[in-house]
Amino acid sequence: MVNIAPSRYDGDMRIALLQCAPGAPDTAAGLARLDAAASRAAAAGAALLVTPEMFLTGYAIGPEAVATLAEPADGPAAREAAAIARRHGVALLYGWPERDGDAVYNAVQLIDADGRRLAGYRKTHLFGAVDRGQFSAGRTLSPVVEVGGPQGAFRVALAVCYDIEFPEVARALALAGAEAILVPTANMAPFHSVATRLVPARAEENTVFVAYANYVGHEGGFDYCGLSCVCSPDGRDLARAGTGEELLVADLDRARIDAARTSLTYLRDRRPGLY
Repeated sequence: MVNIAPSRYDGDMRIALLQCAPGAPDTAAGLARLDAAASRAAAAGAALLVTPEMFLTGYAIGPEAVATLAEPADGPAAREAAAIARRHGVALLYGWPERDGDAVYNAVQLIDADGRRLAGYRKTHLFGAVDRGQFSAGRTLSPVVEVGGPQGAFRVALAVCYDIEFPEVARALALAGAEAILVPTANMAPFHSVATRLVPARAEENTVFVAYANYVGHEGGFDYCGLSCVCSPDGRDLARAGTGEELLVADLDRARIDAARTSLTYLRDRRPGLY
């Protein structure tokens, strides 16, 4: 299923979120899926495609598979992903197990439509035994970088799944200048309220867009709950998926940020001296 925004372009940047079942622990197959999704996103007019957590390999695949499939940030998978971005003319945000020396991280990488690496990020908040058994924790929050759209660059930052459930993460990224926070996730039942309550709250309390791309289906004992969404800076849904496979498309308009910040003055009214 494809959920397409209105055919008339109505924003500074159109983004696509892929909601799908997790793939097999096979990087080549994951890259083929990324290629197909990038083609669909480009056909929908999107400048950026956001995929779920650990998209190239699957998420709950176990420490042995993670260690076997782990690659450095400039490894063969990254080079093929860059080629996919260039081929379809769309920026890509995808996840994979990143190897750095003896450590392996739950990582995401943002590359632009020309295949250039804009940012990498390693998940900083590990969720339960599944994360702690497979990954080391990242040590720094995402940088804020610019991704181009038809109306100019848009400032974005990255978080992974559990990260967005900590209000400090989104607040720090907003204070650093992010206009949108992009969140690949692998959220499972019974935590539906993350997508329906926490993600909209993160958008509204920081007056930023939040794009949350989740899996559906089953993997390693988990039942993924879908509900991928793009939330506006006032906390409302710009686009919301159900519980099936879907390509979700939404237009991000910077004017929505300006409008939200005229009435939602949380960032301006902060008193950091108290906390």
